[in-house]
Amino acid sequence: MVTIRVIREAGADPSVPLPSYESAGAAGADVRASFPDRGAIMLEPGARALVPTGLRVEIPEGHEIQVRPRSGLALKYGITLVNTPGTIDSDYRGPLGVIVLNAGHESFEISHGDRIAQLVVAPVVRAAFEETSELDGTTRGSDGFGSTGRG
Repeated sequence: MVTIRVIREAGADPSVPLPSYESAGAAGADVRASFPDRGAIMLEPGARALVPTGLRVEIPEGHEIQVRPRSGLALKYGITLVNTPGTIDSDYRGPLGVIVLNAGHESFEISHGDRIAQLVVAPVVRAAFEETSELDGTTRGSDGFGSTGRG
């Protein structure tokens, strides 16, 4: 198990739970919106907003946190994340915010304490990028998007 150290931002509501796994088999820990002063925001169709969580995290070296949409919000309301999965690097110590997008057809209210995204802790593999004059061949070759067919 990996330990993620968490601190609350100044003024954050201590009654808002830390990220938590909502079932025994959950890969992602739900993270919540933190609007202690305004209570909520309204996200119009097509609009996006940076939703604060009131948290900062310390991720062990060799790991990242991937920020992913919650499937129920995506299916029921069209609420997703613009850059999914978003990555929080192990050397970042700033405020944890979630860029939420309303891809639905109706306004959507995000209230203080609402679960807005899930955090997946993952190991990081770093690569060495090496320039070469040619690449090994494959069956697919350089065929582009959709080249393997629809079904």
